[in-house]
Amino acid sequence: MIIRQYIFYRIIGVLLFAGACFWAPAQTRPNIVLILADDLGYMDCGFTGSRKFETPVIDGLSRQGMVFTQAYAAAGNCAPSRACLMSGLYTPRHGVYAVGSTTRGPKDRMRLLPVPNTASLRPDIVTMAEALKAKGYATGLFGKWHLGKGATTSPQAQGFDTYVDTRLPNPNKRRNEPDDPKGIFSLTEAALDFMKQNKRQPFFVFLSHHAIHSAQEARPATLARFRKRGLTGREALYAACIYDLDESIGKVLHYLGDEKQASNTLVIFTSDNGATQESSQEPLRGNKGCYYEGGIREPFVAYWPGVIRPGSVSHMPVINIDLYPTFLALAGAAGPKLDGENLMPLLRGKAVQTRRSALYWHFPGYLDKPVIRGRDSLFRSRPVSVMRRDNWKLHLYHEEWLLDGGAAAIDRNNAVELYDLATDEGERNNLALHNKPKRDELLKELLQWIQQTKAPLPQPLNDRKQLEQKNDARAE
Repeated sequence: MIIRQYIFYRIIGVLLFAGACFWAPAQTRPNIVLILADDLGYMDCGFTGSRKFETPVIDGLSRQGMVFTQAYAAAGNCAPSRACLMSGLYTPRHGVYAVGSTTRGPKDRMRLLPVPNTASLRPDIVTMAEALKAKGYATGLFGKWHLGKGATTSPQAQGFDTYVDTRLPNPNKRRNEPDDPKGIFSLTEAALDFMKQNKRQPFFVFLSHHAIHSAQEARPATLARFRKRGLTGREALYAACIYDLDESIGKVLHYLGDEKQASNTLVIFTSDNGATQESSQEPLRGNKGCYYEGGIREPFVAYWPGVIRPGSVSHMPVINIDLYPTFLALAGAAGPKLDGENLMPLLRGKAVQTRRSALYWHFPGYLDKPVIRGRDSLFRSRPVSVMRRDNWKLHLYHEEWLLDGGAAAIDRNNAVELYDLATDEGERNNLALHNKPKRDELLKELLQWIQQTKAPLPQPLNDRKQLEQKNDARAE
């Protein structure tokens, strides 16, 4: 009798446990939603100081979450920034330095043979999508990939269960779809459908907008809104495209709130690089494609109700390669060795014990079309390596460094620029000759980083025909 009772209660216990599992919430690991704008500059949002453009949803997000005032992209234009984001690695480790070619601009004015570009993210690199998928996350990319189309480099081959891009096959061509400019709303709806379909398991949504990249579009009503404010031509279109992008983000936030998913979802909003020359980033110097602040500093907001304190602000320098280790920490996943840092303690309001001393950038090529208040009247950037430690920022220009005497001629060859961002956010006052101890200290550290990462350097030209014959490496 006792044995029968024991068996009976064991069966009841198993059934109750099974029932509890059946009726329990589908998942408790946090969802991750990464919203990435394309070419949205730091000064293009209301919460960062714009008086011209309107971003009411993003501004509200900034009040409800944590704003990072010193957030960076790891490269100055689209493809390399995205390669860094998805890999968690600096550019020398994956070789994606530019869009297409590193030889862009007047070749007769190039003094070095640039390092060949890799057009796609190598398949041996474990992406953040692959790492999260291995941990049981449903993974979806909605919008721009820009890192390969081949069998081993497409989004599906690099860890995404679902890939939707309503702008294909030509994402930069203007389309006659006034109710869905730049595919903003169709991409957002596809992402929302994915969340609905996967709400019983953790999901990673990468909502990678094409807005506000070239061939800007906007809904007629939005465009009329800004024309009534006195904006005209491309400026009105630019503002309207930003406004439509902003409204689409509101749809994501409303869905998370309505479905009671907000408290279990980390939302990150940022951009892939600085604005084009259509939008001055003053007081920041430069634009997309250069490595002054206007080319790489980004709007960045983290939102997670109940975890991130509303209205919090961080002035700690962070960079988009930090998102990969942060997402891994959320998922409780082990991953490959990365260059980024886990930001979760910072998001939770705790002190961060960082293992890095500085942030770094490396661009060993040429980009045409000069930027606003740039160094050059021909190029957005020539070969350069850059670092930021604390409030100090140092630029090392390789033409002058490699061809004009290097360290021996450092006081006269203009190879190095040094700025104190605490007092000179606009990088107007080059202190390389006024604070030589700091210059030399940072330069030594930057050169060590170049050596440690085996960052390839451009080479002296033996014959200018080398530039004409140069073909960038392609991964496809």
